[in-house]
Amino acid sequence: MTRAEFTRPHSPAGDPDAQRRLCQGMPPAWVGRLYPHLEARTRFFDDQVLAAVARGIAQVVILGAGYDDRALRFRTPGVRYFELDHPGTQADKRLRLEAIPGGLVGVTLAPIDFRTDDVGLVLAGCGHDPERPSLCICEGVLVYLDQPTSVRLLGGARSRAAGGSTLAATLAVHAAGMDSAQVVAAANARRRASSAEPWQTILPAAAQIDLLDRAGWVIDEAIDDATMGTGATPEHSLSITARPGPAARGV
Repeated sequence: MTRAEFTRPHSPAGDPDAQRRLCQGMPPAWVGRLYPHLEARTRFFDDQVLAAVARGIAQVVILGAGYDDRALRFRTPGVRYFELDHPGTQADKRLRLEAIPGGLVGVTLAPIDFRTDDVGLVLAGCGHDPERPSLCICEGVLVYLDQPTSVRLLGGARSRAAGGSTLAATLAVHAAGMDSAQVVAAANARRRASSAEPWQTILPAAAQIDLLDRAGWVIDEAIDDATMGTGATPEHSLSITARPGPAARGV
């Protein structure tokens, strides 16, 4: 709902009002101090999709897609979007997409529980081609998962990543020297939704980079949200791109 208020780009064949259409009938959302971070990362991931499509990437995998509108906003002939999320969310999103003319064109919705299911197997079962490069998006997801689950999730994506693939992800971080458990507890104490969807993983940047390394990804670029001109707080969130490295080492 908040993202529908932003001024955003779209592809020539894309729907500039896609986010509003997808969220029709939903109650207003309150994001508070996260607003500038959401604005920063929306800009970052929009740019990543546009750049990937421009260089010929034909597969976009969105992990924890929720009501992401990019398959509609950046619709491009020959580009296929694979959206993975909880079965309940996917069922509702399918109904919403069916109500939009052409809403399911080029979109594959795959139900998954990241805590128990294998991302690689789910992608294999829905037609993803591991021989072709992909852009894999993991936006605002990892903070809700514990570290072993994050490594399995990203490792599963790595198992399907051909040469030339890119991972774009957000990492919740804190300054070095702080106690991560205390940071997580303090952050959840400020959140209205913490009882239903607690944050679990906020780490120093170096520890987050190590987590990605264990999952088989090598970071190319890490951008602090605070540098993107939206007023985001420094050392709270990084938007990163990474390339496939050696196979995942696990936890």
